[in-house]
Amino acid sequence: MLEMRPDCERCGADLPAEVGGAFVCSFECTFCAPCADALDEACPNCGGELLDRPTRSKALQAKFPASTVRKFAS
Repeated sequence: MLEMRPDCERCGADLPAEVGGAFVCSFECTFCAPCADALDEACPNCGGELLDRPTRSKALQAKFPASTVRKFAS
């Protein structure tokens, strides 16, 4: 199951699990659409491809909560 990280690792933008617009690599490094575009859809951590992260409905988050651990380091 995906962690559904709550923020962009590059700029800190909020990325709620139930909303589209997040991009992830195979290690779940997470970026917003503008940052993924600026990175040319390549993860700066592992070099992997950044792809659209699926969404998780609020109903499913009750049973399978999204992560609350933020990865942005200012």
